[in-house]
Amino acid sequence: MVVQEARITINDFQAWLDARAAEGDDRHYELIDGEVVAKVPTEEHGAICVKLIMLLGMFNETHKLGRLTTEARHRASADDALNDRIPDIAFTRSERLLPITTQGAVPQMPDLAVEIMSPSNTLKTMRAKAEYYLAHGTSLVWIVITNKRLIDVHTPDSSDILTIDEALDGGVLLPGLSIPVRAVFEVA
Repeated sequence: MVVQEARITINDFQAWLDARAAEGDDRHYELIDGEVVAKVPTEEHGAICVKLIMLLGMFNETHKLGRLTTEARHRASADDALNDRIPDIAFTRSERLLPITTQGAVPQMPDLAVEIMSPSNTLKTMRAKAEYYLAHGTSLVWIVITNKRLIDVHTPDSSDILTIDEALDGGVLLPGLSIPVRAVFEVA
């Protein structure tokens, strides 16, 4: 849902966010090609996000590969100043970690970006997000297609759609990770 008409820059976006926060607005907004877009998650979206955070978190806790976050803003350092993205889940490997961001956006894209579809999303817009992440340094994107119980996996060189009977593979980014797609959708 686009919430303003004129295109704005990341500097104007930060001021806009600060003004919204001062008014008590705690919703999440992204800046996509200069347009402010509200994130409108559902309960299903949240439950799947928690499930994936738990599974990825346990794996990362065991292997100590990097930093896992949820709903953190990321900005590409070489960006055109019109994008400030919020992947539902982000993972950045240890060797690329910057000091933890305590204000504003992380000044780089994560290595893994996970986007979980809500009814207000289209697969076309979600794939455009994946393309953006990959063009700006992300090496793996998972799009969770909730209504079809599929996961659309993207790397810089390939894309694949996983069914309920397959498993997510962490590849070289998260070696040894294997999450059954079925488990992602097993939420109470």
